[in-house]
Amino acid sequence: MTEVAVEAADGKAEQVHQDMRDEILAALRQPQPELPSKYFYDDRGARLFERICTLPEYYPTRAELAILEAYAADIAAELGPGCEIVEPGSGEGVKIRRLLSALDRPSVYRPIDVAGAQLDEAAATLRAEYPRLTVTPVHADFTRPLDLPPAQGRRVFFFPGSTIGNFLPEEAIGLLRQWHAVAGTQGRLLIGVDLRKDPETLRAAYNDAAGVTAEFNRNILRHINRALGADFVPEQWQHEATYDERSGRVEMWLQALRDQRVQLPPDAPLDFRAGQRIRTEYSCKYAIEEFEQLAGRAGWGPICAWTDPDALFSLQLFRAA
Repeated sequence: MTEVAVEAADGKAEQVHQDMRDEILAALRQPQPELPSKYFYDDRGARLFERICTLPEYYPTRAELAILEAYAADIAAELGPGCEIVEPGSGEGVKIRRLLSALDRPSVYRPIDVAGAQLDEAAATLRAEYPRLTVTPVHADFTRPLDLPPAQGRRVFFFPGSTIGNFLPEEAIGLLRQWHAVAGTQGRLLIGVDLRKDPETLRAAYNDAAGVTAEFNRNILRHINRALGADFVPEQWQHEATYDERSGRVEMWLQALRDQRVQLPPDAPLDFRAGQRIRTEYSCKYAIEEFEQLAGRAGWGPICAWTDPDALFSLQLFRAA
């Protein structure tokens, strides 16, 4: 992946580099070119996303923090004492603080991220804030099978935000199955799920006036340039975000502003026509019952679901069934 992901791959830098190159080439050579959204998150991309979370148009972060503020004690009671928290895609760790402060003697916190500098910085800060908590960061791509040590207490996968929506339903089921296997029979899943809502709210959230989302979208090209030596010119690509109300999903795109050839070393030229689009992200929205059915196909049984007062967002708790 990036230099960050290389560090997380037990020193197998060349193989990780080759895997990233192969994955990106295969995605860009499809009839509808696309890029895996996980490649947004180099260190710069992670920090751009943190900026997005503060934008007035972007409701998910505020709504989810409001849920945690209102219901953290109820959630903690459901999870019980001495649990181990695993947080894939942990970022700066803003939301985990609300949960850790409410939990009864959590044993271990395992943040997982590919953005290594941010991950280590956040882990160090949390160790200082929670000196009795063991904080063990994991530099890894959480979309791949996880190799974690035996659980120390009930293992809880905490997956806040709307990231599960970046996976199409069958992909999301596959990911949740992986975590079910690692969580064990006493495991829990506490997951943020963005809810279906009026289209204008969604369009505004993914097309902010300040252009931060547009820069975040183009940053995937900068990441590929830096990691693989490609020569995308990000300024020659325009950000677009559309909402398909029937399927309930936002799709983000990069549209070529001119004909161009991109070199992906050592020997992979890629031609794009003016107006051609690369899909960079899905963001699926669900009714609560829809997501409960999806999680059920991955072996998770619903316990409870909490929403903000405007029912924009949900935090849902499941048990390993």
